[in-house]
Amino acid sequence: MSAGAGRNPSGGAFVGAIGALAGLSLTAARGRRQRVLGILGGAALLSASEAVARSRQRPNEIPALWHRILTSGAMAAPLGWVAGRFLGPLGVGAGAGALSGLLGFRPQKVALGPVFGAAMGKLLASMDPAVPGAVVAAATVTGYRITSAAVFRDPQVSLLAERATAEDLPFIVPLESRTRYVGIDYVRALAAVLGGTYQRDAADAGIVASLDLLAGTDFDPSAVDPLVREFYEHTTRFRLDIVPVWRQWVRPGYLLYRTVVARPLGQANVPMNQREALRGVHSRIDTIDRDGDGVADVRGWIRSFADTEAPIYVGIYTTYRHEDRGYVSVGFPLPQATFTATLLPVARPDGGLTLTSKSDLPHPGHYMAYIDAETRDLTALAVPGFAEELHVHVERGELRAEHAFWVFGLPFLVLHYRIHRKADTR
Repeated sequence: MSAGAGRNPSGGAFVGAIGALAGLSLTAARGRRQRVLGILGGAALLSASEAVARSRQRPNEIPALWHRILTSGAMAAPLGWVAGRFLGPLGVGAGAGALSGLLGFRPQKVALGPVFGAAMGKLLASMDPAVPGAVVAAATVTGYRITSAAVFRDPQVSLLAERATAEDLPFIVPLESRTRYVGIDYVRALAAVLGGTYQRDAADAGIVASLDLLAGTDFDPSAVDPLVREFYEHTTRFRLDIVPVWRQWVRPGYLLYRTVVARPLGQANVPMNQREALRGVHSRIDTIDRDGDGVADVRGWIRSFADTEAPIYVGIYTTYRHEDRGYVSVGFPLPQATFTATLLPVARPDGGLTLTSKSDLPHPGHYMAYIDAETRDLTALAVPGFAEELHVHVERGELRAEHAFWVFGLPFLVLHYRIHRKADTR
């Protein structure tokens, strides 16, 4: 694995262009000479910052925080210039702060963003009622990020590796979408790339081949209730009903995410409420047998709304072993990237099974990885602020499951599943 710091001329040119555009935006209301100086000064400043940051960047580190803050402030300037044509300093500041907060993802940052931005806009307007929108936006984003870094000191993401091989990172599922839309036919498209025999809606298939593959210090498969084992090893024998329970604070942000990202992407489109869930969920497993031995090498669990077949989740389920423990890694394909949840199996006293990312072990967690289309190398980020637990157990003779999610320690969603055996599989 190597970082390759400072070896991307096209990246340096791009940063220089950002600086030039920022300089132009900040001096747009001035004369021609000042605008030319703004363009040259902005390009020179950001290019120099990029060069210094890259020269000090160690392998598998992201560029220094001060450089990232300076760059984000520069990127905000042209947006502020456009917004300033329609809004006053207070509106531009609040908007820039709100966008910064949303990009910060952490709920506390989301709440802080517009408040900080409005205060910054009001302060700058009190000093100069005609303050340009570009200045307000750049100052807001820069000030917000400095404040946020001082208050929220634990990292949101951390760079694991640049140009690593899949063997270097066994906890990442290195399967991406080759198109901008994932959708329910993803595994079919993947089979055309990987080769092998594709089976749509495979009969009597499970999301794992055998729970015995997960045996380890924290988990004895023989202690699992037979019905729970059957669900994992023969998932297609069952149908699922979902009851989503969202925390109120996350609902507005999720509605925006679903509209802008999830639906156009055809991935991670969880029902918003019980009314949507009552449309029904169609669950199937598509498989690929790459070596012709009759055993599935790729298992894709696809869940969609029963009435429209609109995707809910498209996940690739894999297992692997490390230091005498078995893990489940679920890869969610994205365009030229993958989001992976690696989960540790833990036995429940009632014979159920918990899969959790909450562990001090090095592998469980969540990871975002970009996949180079030509070399297949991975550039991977860890996302320590995200956590989840899936509990599958038997209650009064019936299967139940609770899938809980947290962001920076705050719970935001629980999916309650009622799992029933299909009538034709008794």
